[in-house]
Amino acid sequence: MRCTRVLKVAVLGASLLAGLSACATVDVTKTAKGYYEPTQADDIEILMTVPDRAYVELGTVTTSGWVASDTAKMHNALRSKTAPLGADAVILTDTGRDGSGYLWGNGVAIKYK
Repeated sequence: MRCTRVLKVAVLGASLLAGLSACATVDVTKTAKGYYEPTQADDIEILMTVPDRAYVELGTVTTSGWVASDTAKMHNALRSKTAPLGADAVILTDTGRDGSGYLWGNGVAIKYK
């Protein structure tokens, strides 16, 4: 009987850990007027500085809850979420780690003119 309880607790603990690692989010809010054809997610650049080229801001982007080793997954999620807007790039204007060590970021999705 005791082994069964230990097993149940272990399964519950593993489920909770899996739930915690799946709490990463990406939110995109469209701010531009009009419509642009969707782009391919693989073609979207992730930038940390403002590009020299002229561009239109398509929307704001916020993301949080990423494990530090999942930076590439975070970038790919940003690409996937901004592709339907027609984004050519995402400029990450502010990034960091929260009190628990998870990555977060704020930025804008842009379309080159």
